Amino acid sequence: MRSISRFITFGLAATVLLAAAGPAAALQGVTVTGRVTMLEQGERTSGDVGQAVVWLTGSLAPTGVPGTTEMATEGKQFVPHLRIVARGASISFPNHDPFNHNVFSVSPESPFDLGVFGRGEVQAANFDRAGVVRIFCNVHAQMRGVVLVLDTGLSTQPGADGRFSLADVPPGDYTLHAWHERAPEVTRPLRVRTDAAVPPQLTLDARGYRLVQHRDKEGKSYGDRSRRY
Repeated sequence: MRSISRFITFGLAATVLLAAAGPAAALQGVTVTGRVTMLEQGERTSGDVGQAVVWLTGSLAPTGVPGTTEMATEGKQFVPHLRIVARGASISFPNHDPFNHNVFSVSPESPFDLGVFGRGEVQAANFDRAGVVRIFCNVHAQMRGVVLVLDTGLSTQPGADGRFSLADVPPGDYTLHAWHERAPEVTRPLRVRTDAAVPPQLTLDARGYRLVQHRDKEGKSYGDRSRRY
């Protein structure tokens, strides 16, 4: 996962708890619960921690099952803004707006250009490599979406309060990951047991985030030329 692996590793402050499950857990798996927090500038905690992603990797982690889902274009936005998919998945992009869009990505994991398509039309793209794929529209500079492509089948998003739960985790050794599009990925070792464990702590750090306007699919500024679609 090249676009994620360059991120640095922290051991900061979010809570992850292991639910004790008794003897049956060895066969059925353990529920891993915890909480993600994210720091903003001024040492504030983030209000959009629910857009983070938490997942486990390791030799015992089941492989994610690729499927099909959608990310609509609506109100000059991608809806939903973030999709989490397994490697090999397909995402369709139905246009619900009364004007044209041109969905594209130049991310090395899954570059694509769906061309111009109008209201009621649908185009689709496949995502065959794990990593972060940033999605844009070549018509509307403000449109941004993100697809996180994972190999593991153990992933989730926290609630608005940062709390998350991963069910049916086979006991064993894993790496716990937490990520947000505005913060570097955080990782740490995690041993999943059938009895209660000392809760590790993780925090995402968005204090250094700066929004940079992306370029169009030709690498040009959106303000450099007019468009007719």
